[in-house]
Amino acid sequence: MNDPAVAASAAVARRYDRIASFYDAFESPMDLLGGRRRRARTVEAATGRTLEVGIGTGRNLDLYRPGVDVTGIDISQAMLARARRRAERQGRSVRLEVADVERLPYPDASFDTVCATCVFCSVADPVAGFAEVARVVDPGGQVRLLEHVRPRNPLLGWVADRLSPLVQRTIGPAINRRTEDNARAAGLDLVEVQRRGVWREIVARPATRPQHTPSGRRETTR
Repeated sequence: MNDPAVAASAAVARRYDRIASFYDAFESPMDLLGGRRRRARTVEAATGRTLEVGIGTGRNLDLYRPGVDVTGIDISQAMLARARRRAERQGRSVRLEVADVERLPYPDASFDTVCATCVFCSVADPVAGFAEVARVVDPGGQVRLLEHVRPRNPLLGWVADRLSPLVQRTIGPAINRRTEDNARAAGLDLVEVQRRGVWREIVARPATRPQHTPSGRRETTR
């Protein structure tokens, strides 16, 4: 019998294999509307051994500071092939591997930083993915996330719930994820959350205390 979790991840991989050839062009308008700046804020503070989850076509590679030791994974071989070509053009030394964030092939505490930009909207089981991130990041390290989430406005949230299945089938991401809740449920302590509309810029770490009494959390709304 097929594992449902593996089958769901395989479906995600097929969707991104299908759109890999035009993914960069599709995302270009979003970059003009501030997407590149948001991505830069997320990855430019990465230090040491860094894992980028869902590296895609490698659009973040030129945003990392010199000296950061980057490993990038993606579930889509077609996307990863484009990341390899981009790294070669940039002369960037980076390890690129096909892997699923729900089943990371790394030992516990392997990385000082884990980054993801607009990834957990597409992960089949985001709580399982976040749990793996919490496992492989060093207890003294950090998880840096940029994600879009379900709108907090009740009407817009209702619209996102209705449209999300169609968006997932056609271009990949869910547009109604409750990412903050998912990350906490997986054992991450959100130490900083910047909220701008549907965008969340999050700094997290593995929880070391009961999640209902997190210490040092700072949340801002803009």
